[in-house]
Amino acid sequence: MKIKVGVFFGGKSVEHEVSIISAIQAINSIDKKKYEVIPIYITKNSEMYIGEKIGNIASYKSIPALLKESTRVILINDGNKVVLSRYPAKKFGNNTLDYIDVAFPIVHGTNVEDGALQGYLQTLGLPYVGCDVLSSAVGMDKYVMKTVFKDNDIPVLDCMVAHISDYAKDEEGVKAKIKEKIGFPLIVKPVNLGSSVGIELAKNEEELDEALDNAFTYASRLLIEHAITELKEINCSVCGDYATAKASECEEPVNSDDILSFEDKYISGDKGGKSSGMATLKRKIPADIDEETREKIRTLAVKAFKCLGCSGVSRIDFMIDKSNGNIYLNEINTIPGSLSFYLWEPVGVKYSELLDEMISLALKREREIKALTFSFESNILDGFTGGKLGGAKGSKL
Repeated sequence: MKIKVGVFFGGKSVEHEVSIISAIQAINSIDKKKYEVIPIYITKNSEMYIGEKIGNIASYKSIPALLKESTRVILINDGNKVVLSRYPAKKFGNNTLDYIDVAFPIVHGTNVEDGALQGYLQTLGLPYVGCDVLSSAVGMDKYVMKTVFKDNDIPVLDCMVAHISDYAKDEEGVKAKIKEKIGFPLIVKPVNLGSSVGIELAKNEEELDEALDNAFTYASRLLIEHAITELKEINCSVCGDYATAKASECEEPVNSDDILSFEDKYISGDKGGKSSGMATLKRKIPADIDEETREKIRTLAVKAFKCLGCSGVSRIDFMIDKSNGNIYLNEINTIPGSLSFYLWEPVGVKYSELLDEMISLALKREREIKALTFSFESNILDGFTGGKLGGAKGSKL
């Protein structure tokens, strides 16, 4: 019997459309002899839909029309299965439309990639592909992520955080702090977004004003760090888990400006404006770096992946300061665009094989979770009569 894989994509995120592209690329590449794929589209209002056309990229030219031809569902833990149930339910007849053995979230950005969707799936008791709740959340928050990496001797640039409430109260004070601690040139980026959304380079005070105003429209917390003027960007993917993590080939993105933009990543590399996700990006594979640098980056990528307790496939982005050769980890993408399949093909891993390994890792984690104990027998409720129950110092009673 085939394993039923529910591929979740979309969601309430500024990277909604990128997620659709990434997911349908994967749906088309999953081994259909081994898996039965159920595409599950999450709208920007967090509603879930299934249907014949949900896995067809051409259908997303008109999402309202697509939804009219599709069926809204909710997930229900029904004994030993998680089922897709029609919503709203019909008064008569069977509302259970299908079931899922394992979830495959291919989502990007806040509200979905940041541990929110993973926590929902975990609460349902549904095995899911990729990072767990904690590694997803830490990987999405650029400041927390950098703090963890720094504590584990992984090189990152010094940075600071600006909060929108502080900026609203004392705009000049926040800018003075930024100039004192970071100095020009600098990069301003939302703490919890990806795909280069809201990221801007500021070389002077006027550009800082514009960068802050723009980034605060996407997030309430911003990360500010020094901008490397002689920059070479190198990306590397890692696949596996705590025991099996291994690195892909390295790539060097080719950007059209001082920083790699959303347009560089998803639009400008394709003729006619059609996008193939991160596979669209202009890049050098392998990256134009010497073997020693390549191996150092690949080693750091695996270390970072294990440090956060990641699983599945992630992409780790690095920066090289060409003026002195220093290497810094920029950020980790726990569900990278196009699942970084283009970084695995050069080392002999087909996309279908990569997807198969990711699903296998999800089922492995589920077996390990089931081997743990999550209950503790006690008579704590025997003495509880509805009144106040005293407890030892440090207890929750």
